[in-house]
Amino acid sequence: MKAFAIDRYGSNDNVHAVQVPDPQLRDVDVLVEIHAASINPLDAKIRDGKVKPILPYRLPVILGNDLAGVVVRVGPEVRRFKPGDQVYARPDQHRIGTFAELISIKQDDVALKPTRLTMQQAAALPLVALTAWQALIERADLKPGQKVLIHAGSGGLGSVAIQLAKHLGATVATTTSTANVDWVEALGADLVIDYRTSDFAAVLHDYDAVFDTRGGDTLNKSFGVLKRGGKLISVAGPPDPAFAKQAGLNPILRQAIRLLSYPTRRTAKRHGVRYSFLWMQANGNQLTEIASLADSGIIRPVIDRVFPFESTKEALAYADQGRAKGKVIITMR
Repeated sequence: MKAFAIDRYGSNDNVHAVQVPDPQLRDVDVLVEIHAASINPLDAKIRDGKVKPILPYRLPVILGNDLAGVVVRVGPEVRRFKPGDQVYARPDQHRIGTFAELISIKQDDVALKPTRLTMQQAAALPLVALTAWQALIERADLKPGQKVLIHAGSGGLGSVAIQLAKHLGATVATTTSTANVDWVEALGADLVIDYRTSDFAAVLHDYDAVFDTRGGDTLNKSFGVLKRGGKLISVAGPPDPAFAKQAGLNPILRQAIRLLSYPTRRTAKRHGVRYSFLWMQANGNQLTEIASLADSGIIRPVIDRVFPFESTKEALAYADQGRAKGKVIITMR
């Protein structure tokens, strides 16, 4: 089959179209013919070697973390799916590779595609929707009437997180650029901070939760937005000891992560809030619930641009610019 892979870390120059054998099917796997995939910042981090210490892939590796497609074959122990099912998924972190014509995925990581969405729309959802779900529902335990700040509301992750937070009954503030203010308001944001003209930390106070997608100075300033007992969940800040333990990292890496995250954890303690680093986990059951929200019109995928499969390298370069409004999609069919 045809795929796009890297044989060494570094930059987009290392992404190449390759011919590889069809994936092997394990007993609990489904073999999916991929119709569409989407690009996430994680793809660039993997490509550039930025997550190599915690995800040491054996090169060459096929890139891609989102897909929608059709089941073509199932393993002997699969009971949840059959050939012909239209599905969508975010593969387990150790079995990525959706920039390809086929992929073999554990059945527990797969869900039936939302019926009202096209393949391209469905491919835009798995990673960002699961991340938003696990941040806002599992970590923040967001309740009706609470206040949440979601950074970068116009991005693929932020746009879904805004919609999910509104569904949960929260008051939502978000940050974005001037050009996207009206657009994120249309997604449901109650208060929009134009980061080009305003400092969110000077405007927002006593929030119950912050969902940080930026890291750095944005993360550090976000602590001051929270009320005591509030929660800051980040996908861009330093990994914390709880993540290191969950990931089963070796003692040296655990200690390095403890030291790296210490300033952030100390700041959280000084503000009387809780900090946690989120590394999203594949979960077919959660995707099933997300599909119901999509079919009800509660969550709408946002697509910025669609590229043909042959232009996957160009699609990655476009996403690298960081100006996409929603998701960048690769279509195989």
